[in-house]
Amino acid sequence: MIKYELLCEHDHTFESWFRDSAAYDRMAEQGVLQCPECGSTRVSKALMAPRLARKKGHDDREDARRRSAAATAAAVVGQMAAAAPKIPAEAGGEMPDPAAVRQVLRTVKAYVEQNFDYVGNTFAEEARKIHYGESDARAIYGEATPEEQASLQEEGVEIYTLPVPQDDA
Repeated sequence: MIKYELLCEHDHTFESWFRDSAAYDRMAEQGVLQCPECGSTRVSKALMAPRLARKKGHDDREDARRRSAAATAAAVVGQMAAAAPKIPAEAGGEMPDPAAVRQVLRTVKAYVEQNFDYVGNTFAEEARKIHYGESDARAIYGEATPEEQASLQEEGVEIYTLPVPQDDA
């Protein structure tokens, strides 16, 4: 899998994962890539810098497996958000319909619950173990305090915060 930073014609940037560069090329040619912020299909690759610092003995395949599930969930969110019905401009602007947004969030929540391991309040500890290779690579979800989230991000541990729809809280 390969991750590209993408840029739409309105200068919105977003990330997306592809099986390989040829898959990106095919999707770009077909015009199926869509900016999750504005819905534009005029999308191109943005400038990117490779990650050069690697731990000794680092296995790129393990890294890809660890991020694959999170990337899949992020891609689902982006695609569903772009497809969500918009409130007409005459009714106040290009805001997504709140009911559609709640449905997207419910779908993502269900996907995560079915495909990730729930680790509860030990999320920060488990995420670190996976990041540093002390535990098997797997997709996890759970709870973390804002301080734990900030600490994980400072250490370079990739995490995503998913909002829970209010009627599900």
